[in-house]
Amino acid sequence: MPSKTMQDWIDEAKHWAMEARKVAAKCEQEDRDFTAEEAGQLREYMAKATAAKAEIEKLKGNEELRRSLMELGDDIALNAKTDDDGKRRTASGFELPSRGKSIGQQFIESAEYKSLLATAPNGQFGAKQRVQSGLAGFKALVTGASDTSGGAFVVPDQLGLQVGLDAFQRPLRLRQLVTQGTTTSDSVEYVRMTSFTNNAAPVAEATTADAPTAPGTAGALVQPAGGGYKPESALAAVKVQAPVRTIAHWMPITKRAVSDAAQVVTLIDAFLRYGLEEELEDQMVQGDGTGENFEGIANVSGVQAQAFDTNLLTTLRKAKTKVRTVGRSNPNGVLMHPTDLETLDLTQDLEGRFYFGGPASVGSAQTVWNMPIVETESVPVGTAYVGDFRKAILWDREQATIQMTDSHLDFFVRNLVVILAEMRAAFGVIQPNAFVEVDLAA
Repeated sequence: MPSKTMQDWIDEAKHWAMEARKVAAKCEQEDRDFTAEEAGQLREYMAKATAAKAEIEKLKGNEELRRSLMELGDDIALNAKTDDDGKRRTASGFELPSRGKSIGQQFIESAEYKSLLATAPNGQFGAKQRVQSGLAGFKALVTGASDTSGGAFVVPDQLGLQVGLDAFQRPLRLRQLVTQGTTTSDSVEYVRMTSFTNNAAPVAEATTADAPTAPGTAGALVQPAGGGYKPESALAAVKVQAPVRTIAHWMPITKRAVSDAAQVVTLIDAFLRYGLEEELEDQMVQGDGTGENFEGIANVSGVQAQAFDTNLLTTLRKAKTKVRTVGRSNPNGVLMHPTDLETLDLTQDLEGRFYFGGPASVGSAQTVWNMPIVETESVPVGTAYVGDFRKAILWDREQATIQMTDSHLDFFVRNLVVILAEMRAAFGVIQPNAFVEVDLAA
């Protein structure tokens, strides 16, 4: 039987740590101590997580372990608090590791990357190399000779490059709203709730023992009066499969630029990895479910619609009501394009006063009708989405990974290498009517 890989041990550590957290969270929610059975389960889960942790230490060392465990997700870290001794712990008392090095820093400090540079005095590589780090397309060639390409990276400080790349980035916050999950499979099957009929009602005591008579015109048995029969409710659900999709892109770079530019860290962290996250956010909202695309919120059958009514504030409030009354959920966010958020910020009353503080306020409107606003270009102008985003789940199959190789086309003989970034994930909406597509155009 083949031995487990690093990813296998990481997945196992994640699994048992999450199982332990479920036990602790239940006790915290009910404000009570552990039962004897729960205490036993907790010890068993933490023992298994510790064993997996030991195996990870053997393979990668403590620094890699801290980074891997930090990828357990914000669902643990969000509830963490700092003790008097400076250590971060979850609400249940488990100690969280400190933030490790970025994916780019780990990449350039890896033994494989250092080995690659060792064969490249003055930027000349003497052997075919491939570098991989366990962590569609921009293809403009980065070289070390040009001041407008790789040569621009040969500077003492990384700050200038980081600021330059920030100019191409937008804030990404949707991942913070949706439920975070993990999977070790290439497909996730889940249950999507489509409707619920509640027929619960007071029932009188039976006064007759007569059995139902033959079916009536509608096909149902005719119940005798005074039979004491209880009403039947209905819950409609359907099984849905969310395939794991791969999001990736790459860029070419000369070997001279690789050996000369320490800023390859920033290229990985602030460009390649960011690009994956930007496309992921776009897919969660607008993915049409065809080909290799996610089925995004905008294209899920059963999502409610709200037509424009009077103004933006009225329309958004009516959408919130639909989430509460039809979706029976608590809306926890509004997705809006920056142009529509600008319109909301500039909304004035009949005396010309801004509803949201005007130009003297700090920042723009961050909430509307007590719902946080997520400003994103994933949503088209004139449309917004109000909903309980906890009813949408993002399953991580493989965190962002970085690979470098010269085994592409004729790159080996041209002293070029490829830096490839990719991730794998699946996305699903478990209750479509907990979301409302809002028309903001008058």
